[in-house]
Amino acid sequence: MAPPTVSLSFPHGGKSSFSGGLFINNEFVAAGDGKTFAVVNPSDGKEIAQVAEASAKDVDVAVKAARKAFNESWGLNVPGFKRGQLLIKLAELIEANLEEIAAIESLDNGKAFSIAKGFDITEVAANIRYYAGWADKNHGKVIEVDSSKLHIQRQEPMGVCGQIIPWNFPALMFAWKIGPALAMGNTIVLKTAEQTPLSALKMCELIKEAGFPPGVVNVISGFGPVAGAAIANHMDIDKVAFTGSTLVGRNILKAAASSNLKKVTLELGGKSPNIIFADADLDQAISWSAFGIMFNHGQCCCAGSRVYVEESIYEKFMAKFDEKIKSIQVGNPFEGNTFQGPQVSQLQYDRIMAYIDSGKKEGATLRTGGIRHGQEGYFIEPTVFTDVNPDSKIGREEIFGPVVVVHKFKDNADLIKKANDSVYGLAAAVFSRDVTRALDTANKLQAGTVWVNCYNQLNPQVPFGGFKQSGIGRELGEAALASYSQSKSIHVNLHAPNPM
Repeated sequence: MAPPTVSLSFPHGGKSSFSGGLFINNEFVAAGDGKTFAVVNPSDGKEIAQVAEASAKDVDVAVKAARKAFNESWGLNVPGFKRGQLLIKLAELIEANLEEIAAIESLDNGKAFSIAKGFDITEVAANIRYYAGWADKNHGKVIEVDSSKLHIQRQEPMGVCGQIIPWNFPALMFAWKIGPALAMGNTIVLKTAEQTPLSALKMCELIKEAGFPPGVVNVISGFGPVAGAAIANHMDIDKVAFTGSTLVGRNILKAAASSNLKKVTLELGGKSPNIIFADADLDQAISWSAFGIMFNHGQCCCAGSRVYVEESIYEKFMAKFDEKIKSIQVGNPFEGNTFQGPQVSQLQYDRIMAYIDSGKKEGATLRTGGIRHGQEGYFIEPTVFTDVNPDSKIGREEIFGPVVVVHKFKDNADLIKKANDSVYGLAAAVFSRDVTRALDTANKLQAGTVWVNCYNQLNPQVPFGGFKQSGIGRELGEAALASYSQSKSIHVNLHAPNPM
C-alpha cells in the first residue's frame, strides 16, 4: 500500500509536494492499517491534505527501527564529530529550503508567512546548527579520590527517545527536540501534532538527504490518545519528551512511571505575568507587551497573558495599549502586513471564544476585541479585559489565544504576591528603567525565564523551561543535553589493596 502524497499550492504562489506517510527507517510508508486523516487550513477550514494515521502497532515498528539504529549505526557507534557534520548538513538543507518550509508552516498552522520565514524556520536551522556544535564536546571528566584508583565519569546517550511536539510552533519544536537528542547520540521516534504534521514531514526528506542512517529519526503522524499514548507506555523507549498542556503532561508522566519508569522531560503551560513599573519607557513597554501576548496569535506557552501596571500610570498605559492592540493586522497569513492569522483549529477557536464569554459573564470589562474576525476560518480579534477577578477563569487559567487581562498594582509587595499567585511558573517580564528594581523583581518571580524590557526572546544557547506546574527539565542550551544523556561512573583499581 502506497502512502498518501501531500500536494500544496500556496496563496502567494509556488507549490510543494512530498509524502504524507509515516517516516520509518528512512522510508515513507503507509500506516499498517491504511488509515489516514485530514489536515485542515485554519484560514478557511478546508482540507488541504491527507496523511497517514499511526496506530500503536506503527509506533512499535518505529521503535524497533530506532533500537536497531541505536545498537548498530548510531549512539556510541558514531563519533561526535560525524554526528555534528550530519546536523550541520541538515541545517544547511533547511536554509536552502527555507521559503518552502515556511510556506508549508503558514498554510498548515495559520501563522503569518513573514514570521514563519523570518523567525520560525530561521530559528529551526539555528537550533540544529547550535547542537551540531555540541556533538563532539561530550568530554566527561576524571574525578580525583585517591592515588590508588582512577574514577572516570562518562556521559552516554539515553537510547531510544520518544518525543511528542505541539501545534503552535511545529517546525521549531521539531528542532528543539531532535537537536540535542541527536547530538548526544540518541535515536528518535517523534509524533507530530495531528493539527500540524506537514512541516516535519517535509523536513524528513531533508534528514534522509543529509545522510542520517536509517532508523535514527522516525516521525509519525497521529493522535495523542493512540500514538502518543503508545509512545508514553512503550517498554522499549528509554526517555520521553513532551511539549504541550499541563493536563496531558500529567498523563504522560503517569504512563511513563507505570510502564518502564522511563525518564521524562515536560515543557507545559503558563499564565505568565508581565510587569510594568511607573518608571518604564512607556512606548517600549506597550510595544513589547502587545508582542508578548499577541505573538503567534496568543498561542505561546510563555505568553504574557497577565499584565500588571503600576497604579500611577495605569490610565495612560491603557489608552495607548488599547490603541496598539487595535492596530494589529489580522488576516490572510500570506499578506505582507499580516501579524495575526487564524487560530489553529475549530476546537481551539471554540475554546478561546468560550473563555471570552466566561470573562463577560464574570463581570470583567471587555476593552477591545472579543469577536470573530471575518466570515471564514478561525480568526479572533485581539482581546483585552480589565477589572478581572484574579480567581476567575480568564484570570487564572491558560487561554492560549489572543486574550490578555490587565491589572493594576500599588507597591512591590502587592505586586510579587499577585504575580506569583499561579500554579504556573514558565515565564515573566519586568519593564523598568531602574536596573536594580528590575533585577530585584526578577529574582523574586517564580518563573523559569524572566525578560527585562523585552518579551518572547528565545535563543538556542539559553535554557528554557518552567517552575511549578509548567514543567520538568529544560529545553535549549547546554542544559538540554543533560536531558538526553546519562552519567556513568567507572572505578578503576590501580593499586588498591585486596579487600579481604
